Amino acid sequence: MIKLILPIELAAEIEPHLPSDTKFVRVDSDGNFDGDASDAEVYLSGLELKPTTLHKVLAAAPRIRWQQTPSAGVNHILTPIFLERDIILTNGAGVHAIPISEFVLTLILYHAKQLRELQADHDQRRWEKSWLVLPELANSTVLILGTGNIGQAIASRAKAFGARVWGGRRRPEPLTNFDKIVVGNEWHALLTEVDYLVVATPLTPETKALIDEAVLRLLPSHAYLINVGRGAVVDESALTKALTEGWIAGAGLDTVSIEPLPPESPLWSLPNLLITPHTSAISSALKERIAALFLDNLERYRVGQPLRNVVNKQAGY
Repeated sequence: MIKLILPIELAAEIEPHLPSDTKFVRVDSDGNFDGDASDAEVYLSGLELKPTTLHKVLAAAPRIRWQQTPSAGVNHILTPIFLERDIILTNGAGVHAIPISEFVLTLILYHAKQLRELQADHDQRRWEKSWLVLPELANSTVLILGTGNIGQAIASRAKAFGARVWGGRRRPEPLTNFDKIVVGNEWHALLTEVDYLVVATPLTPETKALIDEAVLRLLPSHAYLINVGRGAVVDESALTKALTEGWIAGAGLDTVSIEPLPPESPLWSLPNLLITPHTSAISSALKERIAALFLDNLERYRVGQPLRNVVNKQAGY
């Protein structure tokens, strides 16, 4: 008999489909249980897992052998306390690809079709189009840093608009919908030709502040930056300077270093920056996809097959 820990917000999607030889206990977002978790060996963490909750669960469940997180990023889980334990970690890679890629295309179109300015004209009841010069996505260049499930879904949608799509990744492997793949820091040499720079990388020691002042200065003045990875991948002080001084045309951030972003943050006041509250992955189908992945991995775990999306804890993804 295998005992599971299920987050309250996902339990309804999972419980009806559990095998008969499993038991479960529910846990809320603060780490409070509705039963005894001391003999649980499988933990599905919640949608917005706090380190304090993670540590509370680990303390209450010393026999956990496998944890699955709904998120693709795992930097918030790889704490010293977690790494002390011999726990297999699997992530939610793939379940967010559709909504996040749609969100990225929304941000690209928002900028290209100057919807902020058009909305301002609408609000002023102003019929004015002499100033309009609306770029097309066709033949524009999109550079995607991070070519996993999310990056590949973004590439597919950008390609459908006729864009030229480039990708930066760690290994030299050709991928569908990418016109060019570069490795390591080779993408730096492409920046002067980029119209849209999309960040979809995990947060690791290597990617922290990856988008720094040097990168932002290499981009053309009409370029637009989009971050749907992790906030700390972008040096926000450098970005503030770049947007204030006009090095680039604008940016869309769905993630920032400190979340929620404090009201006093200077980022809020930049007119050429759109900030969204880490919502790009939200979808009416998200919980269903999370449940399907977990249930598939649970069956693999029960019969001793390799799990999907096993995280390399040393690499951080």
